[in-house]
Amino acid sequence: MAANKNIEEGSEFIPKFDANGLMPAIAQDAKTSQILMAAFMNRAALDLTIQTGYATYFSRSRQKLWKKGEESGHFQKVEQILVDCDQDCLILKVAVDAGQCHTGYQSCVVIEPTLQAGPDVAVVKRQEAIDKAKEIAIVF
Repeated sequence: MAANKNIEEGSEFIPKFDANGLMPAIAQDAKTSQILMAAFMNRAALDLTIQTGYATYFSRSRQKLWKKGEESGHFQKVEQILVDCDQDCLILKVAVDAGQCHTGYQSCVVIEPTLQAGPDVAVVKRQEAIDKAKEIAIVF
């Protein structure tokens, strides 16, 4: 219990990674508070993020580190790192330009599933969200 109290109430940063050595990290636009994406970090990704000031994540599918923007050119400059009370989830407040999603949208979070209706309605809501995202996307 003392260890949990130290993690939950102490001022020391003691990140708790899961059994696979990962923890979720949510990227949030520091200016607008828009949620941009969710990914995972391992210890090496977290350390690189802290050292460089740019978001680095761990790709579960490729089993390797990736610096956000290394292919697209749309980097995430970390302005602040927040940790939840259990220290098992991070929020990265980041400065960004455009196209944070690999699909070209500003945010990867564009789908609003309908919870009370059937799958046909959910598909319509998804398309409406995608169309809305296209309207507000910043194009350079």
